Amino acid sequence: MSDGFGPDNLPYGVFSLPRGERRLGVRLGTGVVDLTALGGRLAAGSLNPLMAAGRREWTAAREAVVAHVASGPPVIPLRDVTLHLPFEVADYTDFYSSEHHALNVSAILRPDAPGLSPQWKHLPIGYHGRSATVVVSGTPIVRPTGQLAEGVFGPTRRLDVEAEVGFVVGTPGRRITTTEFAEHVFGVTLVNDWSARDLQAWEYRPLGPFLAKSFATSVSPWVVPLDALATVPPGPQDPEPLGYLRPAGPAYDLRLTVEWNDTLVSTPPFASMYWTAAQQLAHLTSNGASVRTGDLYASGTVSGPVRDQVGSFLELTRNGAEPVKLADGTLRGFLENGDRVRIGGTARSTAGTEISLGSVSGTIVA
Repeated sequence: MSDGFGPDNLPYGVFSLPRGERRLGVRLGTGVVDLTALGGRLAAGSLNPLMAAGRREWTAAREAVVAHVASGPPVIPLRDVTLHLPFEVADYTDFYSSEHHALNVSAILRPDAPGLSPQWKHLPIGYHGRSATVVVSGTPIVRPTGQLAEGVFGPTRRLDVEAEVGFVVGTPGRRITTTEFAEHVFGVTLVNDWSARDLQAWEYRPLGPFLAKSFATSVSPWVVPLDALATVPPGPQDPEPLGYLRPAGPAYDLRLTVEWNDTLVSTPPFASMYWTAAQQLAHLTSNGASVRTGDLYASGTVSGPVRDQVGSFLELTRNGAEPVKLADGTLRGFLENGDRVRIGGTARSTAGTEISLGSVSGTIVA
């Protein structure tokens, strides 16, 4: 199969036919395979029942899906279906775990005092987002409004993206260790955590982002199960983290792409992230907080060490001071109405093949 959606991948999604009910399926090539005939949790209209069943059932379901696909079932063309959110989002947490991104942002926004905050290499920094505004790829993104400065309210003038990888929780738990990561996390999905930088600059001190982030978070319609993804050793961490953050857990060599109006502007490398997804989950639950089926937590903006590997336009354009030239000749500092952003990604499968993570896209409307 082409496009990275062969039998080594088979990401889950939820689709419907015209005037039909929602069904669970897997992506195969340029189409989707309906899983309803397999019955049980695979006949649901959401991933949540399967995700709640736990690791043993996830593995059994994947084996059943692989066998079903090998039997040659009908493949419904994507053009004939509507794709929906693949799972019901319970809670949403966003992290800040790329050292390159953190250093870039500090140099751009705080040139008089650049560098990491004192706690950055001691814990995965994150904040609680808004699950009600997590939307599926393709949903139009309405330009948010808010306070831009003292006495000023209006539409954001510095609308931005954040290219991220999301991790979808299957089974509930609290005080989850890094070694228990794969028992609780079902799979990964691509995320664009849209950001209004002028709202953020005015509101974020002392408690961090609020309305600058809560208006929309887009996710891919496909969830790639952990069972499909090859792991790589995590990168070095200095100083050594506290005991509850050790061992670091698995890392993943995911390669992202960011397109702005069909112009490739960046290729962020997920393997460069400082904190792993296992450490993020361990920290998230270390105080006794619980996670539940359908929780989504995102990696934070993925940025590499060079400019064409950054995951935000704040970094790419130096806060708008150095606009980028798109393929049609236009210059952009931040997003304008009508602009479309598409974030894609690839990974190495457990079979050693390159597979696709799908894509997440959105178009800005007034």
